[in-house]
Amino acid sequence: MNLLPLVLGLLAAFAPLAIDMYLPALPAMAASLGGDSGGAQLTIAAYFIGMAVGQLVYGPLTDRFGRRPPLYFGVGLFIAASLACALAQSMPQMIALRLLQALGGCAGMVVARAVVRDVAHLRDPVRLMGRLMLIMGVAPILAPSLGGVIDQLLGWRGIFLFLAVFGGVALLLVVLKLPETHPPERRLRQNPAEVLGAYIGLLRDARFRQPALASGCAIAGLFGYIAGSPFVFMEVHGVAPQLYGVLFGVNAVGIIAGSQVSGWAAERWGREVLFSRMLWGMLGVAVALLAASGLGLPFWVVFLCLFLYIALLGLILPLGTVLGLAQFPSLAGTASALMGTLQFGLGGVAGAALGVWQDGSGVPMAAVILGCILAANLVWRR
Repeated sequence: MNLLPLVLGLLAAFAPLAIDMYLPALPAMAASLGGDSGGAQLTIAAYFIGMAVGQLVYGPLTDRFGRRPPLYFGVGLFIAASLACALAQSMPQMIALRLLQALGGCAGMVVARAVVRDVAHLRDPVRLMGRLMLIMGVAPILAPSLGGVIDQLLGWRGIFLFLAVFGGVALLLVVLKLPETHPPERRLRQNPAEVLGAYIGLLRDARFRQPALASGCAIAGLFGYIAGSPFVFMEVHGVAPQLYGVLFGVNAVGIIAGSQVSGWAAERWGREVLFSRMLWGMLGVAVALLAASGLGLPFWVVFLCLFLYIALLGLILPLGTVLGLAQFPSLAGTASALMGTLQFGLGGVAGAALGVWQDGSGVPMAAVILGCILAANLVWRR
């Protein structure tokens, strides 16, 4: 059995697990650490920002030293930071530790995308990325419910202990089952100035810039949903914490379903055509979401709009990654890192906006999502 998709999926799952598992426990964590809902949302934004910054470092490192050595360091840091989060005593301390946790966990996402590019000559990269997302998508389905159970049994600190154990299992599988896909003869010996030049060159190249920024803006809308949905679901609409976990999982099913048909749909309509159509579809859904939130329509209408947005996002995520990396085989790690930085950096902005903009309704979350997908369409312009 080829375990490559499984190993890559586990590495890419660090982010959804670290973000989604503790969502049902956010109120309890905030109360325990002496913070409020805004401070709790900033722990999510801090993770997004850490993911954005850290990937800029790991990308060039994986292009220079291979995929495995930087990954060992990153996963080890994730494990240590998760243990420290379980011992946090204040909200500012938790925010700082979440930043450190992300700086470790982001190594997995960089390596996972780079490995897909490394083996593109052996596999259909869109289908492989779709399989990776299938495995990765199980995380947000199970994470809130699992986090709720752990919270009931061990308290919110137990969630971070679980993340440390998960990191240990992933590290073991990397050691045993992940081959080095970036051989020495293909590695780049770049100094910091050359690395900066490579990043600037990628941003100047429309073949990378347009799909990377467009998919990044669209994903920022997802991060706005992640940061805002606990408040909107449980406080605005009165959804019970247990039901919140179930509904969050239902939306995750949507992104998995979208990712699994992405390869087939791309073969039928073409990658760029499909990418454009899905971005327009997401824009229409976001407009409907804002209208439903502003008019105070029933919760099921709001939830349906969110489900459709996330399902369509599942279609474009593999496409955006493949389109952005396809023309840069020698810079796969660097391009993967920059793409992840754009995604999580924009997501951090979306999460921070929701952390300071609260009016007691679902309008801020809907407005942030609409702004993100509108920006995605403006960037793509096809």
